[in-house]
Amino acid sequence: MKVVDIHSHFFPKSWEDLSLKFGGLPHGGDWPWLRHAGDGKAMLMKGEQEFRPIYSACWDPQVRLEEMARDGVDKQIISATPILFAYEKPVAQALYCAQLFNDAALEICAAGQGKLFAMAQVPLQDADTACEEVSRAKKNGHVGVQIGNHVGLKNMDDSAVLTFLQHCAEEDIAVFVHPWDMMASERTKDYMMGWTVGMPAETQLSIVSLILGGGFDRLSDKLKICFAHGGGSFAFLLGRLENAWLHRDIARGKSEHPPSHYLDRFYLDTAVFDGDALQFLIKKMGEDRLMFGTDYPFPLGEQQMGQLIKTTPGLTDNTRQKLLANNAESFFCV
Repeated sequence: MKVVDIHSHFFPKSWEDLSLKFGGLPHGGDWPWLRHAGDGKAMLMKGEQEFRPIYSACWDPQVRLEEMARDGVDKQIISATPILFAYEKPVAQALYCAQLFNDAALEICAAGQGKLFAMAQVPLQDADTACEEVSRAKKNGHVGVQIGNHVGLKNMDDSAVLTFLQHCAEEDIAVFVHPWDMMASERTKDYMMGWTVGMPAETQLSIVSLILGGGFDRLSDKLKICFAHGGGSFAFLLGRLENAWLHRDIARGKSEHPPSHYLDRFYLDTAVFDGDALQFLIKKMGEDRLMFGTDYPFPLGEQQMGQLIKTTPGLTDNTRQKLLANNAESFFCV
């Protein structure tokens, strides 16, 4: 079966010292950089703090292609890791960062033998600048844009974020929403609970805010938008959300319809790592609204890419092929 992975991440092998550029001291701020250890391994740094160990698949297209071939992945869409978003920085600095990594992503894809495609990042803290950069990125060859699920305290229903999403709808730019800067950071700082608890909660929050904040009612139905990690907690708590909408006026927010009405307005990736969860997502969302994603090449990603969809019982070959490639090819035009 053809396989297209929509959720994978990259880092360039190196880039200029952004702390030095913007702050005047080498690694003196909290900008990310790579401390290489040799043997294809590196530590992602945030200022002087260690953030995450990574390896050469992040920056070496040949290593990536070899591992894709090992697992039977035909195409892969790469996107930045959210630590690069720079939403908390001045707009000019975030734009510089976005253009730096957007151009670097295209360089990696250029060596990808036609199998690698890139999503851009934008300075989402300023809607006009974000719109300009995503249009530039599309002209340069990006197949979509990845955004974080909030900007500071502004959720997805913020008017500026909706302005950006409407721009993407009008220009037919696919949007991938990735959780970041997770809530309750002090209470989830241990045991990677920021990733295992915070990320699913953030993704649910982003979908719910778009629904209850009236975002989907205001946005064009031409918008192509997908949420990472199977939508986090959303599908599994939809019944609770629906019940609240039906029985408490205050729980309806600005939405014109019950939450279940909007399930045909967005997509989810399949990075849920459990066959029962995948079957539940198919039942709730439908086989046409899910796309294969791995979170490659990180340890919390799918280690044997594609095996969840290929081995989950009860799926027809037609369903498997939709999830593995067909939906993604239509969504991203790859």
